[in-house]
Amino acid sequence: MMKTIKTQVAIIGAGPSGLLLGQLLHKQGIQNIIVERVTGDYVLGRIRAGILEQGFADLVREAGVSENMDKFGDVHEGFEIAVGDERIRINMAGLTGGKTVVCYGQVDITKDLMDARAEAGLETLYEVESTELHDVDSETPSVTFIQNGEPVTIKCDYIAGCDGFHGVSRQTIPETLRTEHERVYPFGWLGLLSDTPPVSPELIYCKTPRGFALASMRSETRSRYYLQVPLTDKVEDWSDDKFWTELKKRLPADAASKLVTGPSIEKSIAPLRSFVCEPMQYGNLFLVGDAAHIVPPTGAKGLNLAASDVATLYKILTKVYETGDKRYLQQYSEIALRRVWHGERFSWWMSNMLHDYGNVQVGDMTKETFTRFMESELSYYTGTEEGRKVIAQQYVGLPYEELSDY
Repeated sequence: MMKTIKTQVAIIGAGPSGLLLGQLLHKQGIQNIIVERVTGDYVLGRIRAGILEQGFADLVREAGVSENMDKFGDVHEGFEIAVGDERIRINMAGLTGGKTVVCYGQVDITKDLMDARAEAGLETLYEVESTELHDVDSETPSVTFIQNGEPVTIKCDYIAGCDGFHGVSRQTIPETLRTEHERVYPFGWLGLLSDTPPVSPELIYCKTPRGFALASMRSETRSRYYLQVPLTDKVEDWSDDKFWTELKKRLPADAASKLVTGPSIEKSIAPLRSFVCEPMQYGNLFLVGDAAHIVPPTGAKGLNLAASDVATLYKILTKVYETGDKRYLQQYSEIALRRVWHGERFSWWMSNMLHDYGNVQVGDMTKETFTRFMESELSYYTGTEEGRKVIAQQYVGLPYEELSDY
């Protein structure tokens, strides 16, 4: 016998975007249930970046889950771009009228949201199998899955697909009705997490003839470093000693002299891609975050674009339930995609300027021509106040767009 549950919004995926959406909807009195195919511990085991735009941080505060972020998060007013040993600081606060970003790990924000959801007594169903979405283009959408061997149906008004690039939500939209844009980059990022003090209190993006590197932090005692590597490399190819040796060669000399090394807590290689699915909605199904778009991590936009999707969808659903006017639903994809494409372009642009493409031809340009273009781009944008302002404005995040009233 199939178990049936009724709610207003079914959220597929218990990552940070699904949890944040659920918390914001709860604050507005909108019922929601989250379903997740893996365990909560597995979700928390995903090591991800933790640079939160000011808009995202404000959204967490609006959700009432900011206590730890405000207490332990590290506010960054700037970051550096290093070209060889030359270090150029992008003064975000000074160039944007005081806007900043918060360094607070994705694992930490996810745990805070999980704890808040549990404290509020909201339902999250973990370890569900065979999830399917039904009748999403009708007034009676539903979600079916199996949990503990028992078939379950959730009947709802709306479905939020927060289940990532490989999830079921995007695949529910018929292929004939969606357009997918993709670019796969010819390199990946090898990341290492260690309980060592960071080499700098602010992030350093490094462009070198040996390839890109990034020095970032999780706290005053925990660091996260990245190296550009070929897609053919495997984690097993990189011992801790090999990683630290190569990182020192790519950091500016004065930063390398301060580098504290130690055993890795985690190492992984992430391929880089740009991906956008249009539209981001189909009937009463709305795609959120990685289900609809992927960006290279160079611009720190992945989690932040998911947050802006959440902000838009939560405001739309609040309006619909407050007014009964479903025309607001039509705005979601258009508003979300405008900000997504800005984030995609910025991440693509930063990736092109800072990485070494080796012998790979980019478009119809020779390697030498592309290299010259990118050197000129980087020189102008880091060498002029106008250029640095462009970088700073986009790094701290563009404003969230407001809904149009009817």
